[in-house]
Amino acid sequence: MKLVHQINLAFGIALLLVLSVTAVVIHFVLLDHLIGSQKEDLKAMGAVMSAKLRVDTIQTVATDWSSTTMPALPVKMADTSGVAAIFTDIQGKSMPVTAPNAAMKITEAVKGVSGEQVFKDIVDGTDKRFITSVSVMPQGTLTLLTPVSRVKTIEQALLKRLLIIFGVGGAFMVAFSLFITKKLIRPLMSLQEELIKVKERRFSEVRFIRAGGEIGSVAESVYDMAGELDRFNHVQKQFFQNASHELKTPLMSIAGYAEGIRDGVFEGKRIRKGLDIIISESGRLKKLVTEMTLLAKLDSEEDVFRKNAVSLKELITEASERMNPLLVKKGIRLQIDYAPPSGPFEVVADRDKLLQALLNIMSNAARYAVEQMNVHAKVVEGRIEMTISDDGPGIPDELLPFLFHRFVKGKDGESGLGLAISRAIVERCGGIIAAGNRQEGGAVISMSFPAAPTAAGSNTKMPPGNGPGKP
Repeated sequence: MKLVHQINLAFGIALLLVLSVTAVVIHFVLLDHLIGSQKEDLKAMGAVMSAKLRVDTIQTVATDWSSTTMPALPVKMADTSGVAAIFTDIQGKSMPVTAPNAAMKITEAVKGVSGEQVFKDIVDGTDKRFITSVSVMPQGTLTLLTPVSRVKTIEQALLKRLLIIFGVGGAFMVAFSLFITKKLIRPLMSLQEELIKVKERRFSEVRFIRAGGEIGSVAESVYDMAGELDRFNHVQKQFFQNASHELKTPLMSIAGYAEGIRDGVFEGKRIRKGLDIIISESGRLKKLVTEMTLLAKLDSEEDVFRKNAVSLKELITEASERMNPLLVKKGIRLQIDYAPPSGPFEVVADRDKLLQALLNIMSNAARYAVEQMNVHAKVVEGRIEMTISDDGPGIPDELLPFLFHRFVKGKDGESGLGLAISRAIVERCGGIIAAGNRQEGGAVISMSFPAAPTAAGSNTKMPPGNGPGKP
């Protein structure tokens, strides 16, 4: 069954139950209210009749009670339709006070020996067929009674009208429910169509479905997800294209020189040169495959990363020592400063991997620097922020958004994987990496890490499952 039918069926059943319970409650409340109102009317009527009755009239009628004709007391009421008034004297004899046609039947029903018992039950309130009101006077008791069926007739007439109103209101609510449900379900049906596009990998065709509430949030998430999948799909295709190109170039060089040496095309020193190129290209190919493998592991495997508390100062010192021969060769000065100088520059990371990320970034800066490189680290609100900058030509604006993507490289770049690996490592450490250009010229790469939790001595707590020697 479709969702729209399920919702409408559930709403219809709920509405039917609510209206049924409401009708039952209204039936008893209305009946109780009408009976109470009738009792109040009988009580008021009894007070008026008691005031009008004369003692001598009652006594006259009482003497004629045993006669064949049953006179009624001359008491006129504005409205006694359906109401019987019976007076009982102090000797226990009963007589009708006013008896319209409808009330006469009640009076006849209680006449006689058996009628006396019936009348007693009515006065006592045990006979539920009648509504009674008893007024006590010095001369006797005045009892007013009316059948409950009369009140029920009025109640049923009112209830029928209420049921008609309920029926019309229920029909209107069902129609309104169909309209609202269709309006709510329509975005879901459209969203289903967009999800089918995602399933079929047609990410660029996914449309944004406008809707309100939670459905709107889900639609926005689906649209964003499709955009991310489309970008990821594009990056994957570009990755394979670039990877095949980067792998093909050294393989062609190796194959060309190997075939030339085999066929005797190269002789003497040219053979030596060809072998040197084969070894160089093999090393380049090995490095490229190693970087691709590492990048794949960083993206998919958990056990490749071992986290510990690492001193960022020690890492920067070790990275600068490894970079020193290249910096001396190019005549580049390296300036390192910390703020505050004695701050606890510790992060939770894999030491070897983070060192590799620093080396990749610093070697990239050294490649384009003219005279100077700067490494600056500081602690800001529980985070360690570090920048590595140079005084080179800077990063082209069209390259900035894609600088950390795979196989994206600028002029004089190498494999195009170094900064992509650095980003993967920094993010696995819980950090953030970004690139930009300085106003005074040159590129700057900034990193931000959450500072490692500090504790006394060796009580520094590591994340569960990432201690020394554990994946």
